[in-house]
Amino acid sequence: MKKFLSMILSVVLLASILVGCSQGAPSSGGSSSEGGAEEGSASNKYAFVFKNTGNPYGEKMMDGFKSAVEELGGEVILRSPDQPTAEGQIQIIEQLITQKVAAIAIAGNDQDALEPVLKKAMDQGIKVLSVDSAVNANSRHIHVNQANPERIGRIQIEAVSEMISGEGQIAILSATSQATNQNLWIEWMKKELEKPEYSKIELVKVAYGDDLRDKSVSETEALLKSYPDLKAIIAPTTVGIAAAGKVLTDKGLQGKVKLTGLGLPSEMASYIESGVSPWMYLWNPIDVGKVAGYTAHALVEGSIKGEVGDTFEAGDQGSQEVVEDGEGTQIMLGDPFKFDADNIAEWKDVY
Repeated sequence: MKKFLSMILSVVLLASILVGCSQGAPSSGGSSSEGGAEEGSASNKYAFVFKNTGNPYGEKMMDGFKSAVEELGGEVILRSPDQPTAEGQIQIIEQLITQKVAAIAIAGNDQDALEPVLKKAMDQGIKVLSVDSAVNANSRHIHVNQANPERIGRIQIEAVSEMISGEGQIAILSATSQATNQNLWIEWMKKELEKPEYSKIELVKVAYGDDLRDKSVSETEALLKSYPDLKAIIAPTTVGIAAAGKVLTDKGLQGKVKLTGLGLPSEMASYIESGVSPWMYLWNPIDVGKVAGYTAHALVEGSIKGEVGDTFEAGDQGSQEVVEDGEGTQIMLGDPFKFDADNIAEWKDVY
């Protein structure tokens, strides 16, 4: 009898221990719906996913992200697909979810195609922000916008009009047809062209080089062949404008076909100095990456939620405020900067 009672007591004691352990487990592991990634090394991992490998602009942006996150004590993961496709980014994001990163910053290759996998990441407690090229508001907590989209679009039409004395055919050499930032800038270019003062300027085509050097070269050559009276090309992509600059240089079209858009000073210096591109614009991609890093950290730490009016400090980038962005929210940086023959020498060794 005593032996039987002893066995019963042992079973009861074991059951109590098991119940206690099962009830206590969530508090030590963290909750995917509340606190982000699990505690430990995984909770300190910040990932940046750019459009594709081999893109100097993207590399500079990732450098900025890395410096900010490491300054804040985080671990950085930098990833990009070989080609600028949504499918390549989706595969990378799935891997990052498995790694239980704390945050994912992404320059999206497609506004909507990334939604399912990014929502999956957010459901796992991962903070998601887009940067440079936005994903839709359902796919992120916030967007980091490199400059005012309206000003980017309008200022390029103002520039090209001055270059061709307000008359002639122009073309646009964009990145991919799904790139949200490019498409938004082009929309503003078209709206600017509706003004009476541009009535003698004809936009003949929007071509897409997919942010690939060889394809951008081919598209530029095709534009020149199809439109022999072309007066100017606007390339709001660092890969595209550099490719167009090379084609115009190789064909001896300096001064005959003007070139402007968004380019890296280091890549465009020779074309600006030669007059192939009288001037062009950009912001500092390193600074954009830094702000993305500080934004990701603020989301993970809970100091902001991505709501309008949220503010946080972004190191040497100063105080940042969350503002509206259509259906979502964003951090809005400043106007694009003009690079010309007077200042390109001091910038070409910077980035």
